[in-house]
This record gives sequence, C-alpha cells and structure tokens, in this order.
Amino acid sequence: MGRILLIVAAIVAALVLLGPLVGFALTLLKWGLIIGAVAFGAMLLTKWARRT
Repeated sequence: MGRILLIVAAIVAALVLLGPLVGFALTLLKWGLIIGAVAFGAMLLTKWARRT
C-alpha cells in the first residue's frame, strides 16, 4: 500500500511540475511564431517596396 501511494504521489508531483514547463514551452513557441511572422511580413514588404 505504501509503494502505491508513493507512486501516485510521484505521478502527481511530476504532473504539477510538468504543467508550468509545458506552458512556458508553448509561450516560447507562440512568441517565436509571432516574431517569425513579423519578420516574414517585413521581408515581403521590403521586396514589394523595391519592386515598385
């Protein structure tokens, strides 16, 4: 019984610690995509401005 409770406690602790890490990783991904989209738009805009 003690081992089962220890395993359950370890799983719960891992999930509690994993939640913020996953959130942080997704936040970094979101900001990376936003910065990439802005850079891509700026690149297209400069190419369009040179052409006209």
